Amino acid sequence: MKLATLRLPSSGATRAARLDESADVLVELDAPDLGAFLARPDWQRRALAATAAAGERTHRVADADFAPVVPQPSKIVCVGLNYRNHILEMGRELPAYPTLFAKFADSLTGARDEIAKPEETEALDWEAELALVIGKPVRRAVGAEAEAAIAGFTVLNDVTCRDWQYRTQQWLQGKAWDSCTPIGPYLVTPDELPGGVRPDLEVTLELDGEVMQHDSTADLLFDPVALVEYVSTLVRLNPGDVIATGTPGGVGHARKPARHLEAGALMVTRIAHLGELRNRVTAPAAAPHAAHMQPPSTTR
Repeated sequence: MKLATLRLPSSGATRAARLDESADVLVELDAPDLGAFLARPDWQRRALAATAAAGERTHRVADADFAPVVPQPSKIVCVGLNYRNHILEMGRELPAYPTLFAKFADSLTGARDEIAKPEETEALDWEAELALVIGKPVRRAVGAEAEAAIAGFTVLNDVTCRDWQYRTQQWLQGKAWDSCTPIGPYLVTPDELPGGVRPDLEVTLELDGEVMQHDSTADLLFDPVALVEYVSTLVRLNPGDVIATGTPGGVGHARKPARHLEAGALMVTRIAHLGELRNRVTAPAAAPHAAHMQPPSTTR
């Protein structure tokens, strides 16, 4: 089953939807977005019942305007250094525990949206990632409970301001910029994926047609179930919450010489069975208060 959140052309509002592949249309669901839909205990039954044949309002896939698959998650937890080859290319040792940082809902943008390069960065980078979405509330989940908490998987690109990320040992300031993290277009339930809740999927990122990243989620150091177990030990996970599982090797900042995103660049982030993100980078967004965000002077 493939689920999404659409922007409605008539009103600008959003609506949860299910892909009816037999008719090549998206069928509206009775919820304003997928996060609200997943909060219903019977969301799976409701989604399966929604078909074009049942007379629900539909949208052609070719015309769909995809919002972030979950527009307002209560938490976005991200994992750094979780592919063995990426850890090695960054010159680090394999970690004993997941490296976690957070994003905010304002960071998210749609699967086909443009990404305005922040005016303050000279080192904008790409990171193709498998993301999981939570489908039921869990805390301290273990084993089967952690598996059952995974509603499905989606594609995420953790677009990063590297120069801001490495200002300190904490990464938040490089990772949480407004409207710089595309996610979607679909949430795909585990029953449709090879490997289920521990999927083995090909991950690819192309920049202007050139392959930058190519790997398999089988290379994850901490798999999705292990991440649900670990994160839910720290905090309660709610329906619609997102865990981004980390990126494989091939990021621009690790290249010799480093390669960064500029206006006009087109990123295509693709994960087998899940779909793809197509996001073009545009000229820097205006920053009227940039002066207030400069590093403090070292003079006295």
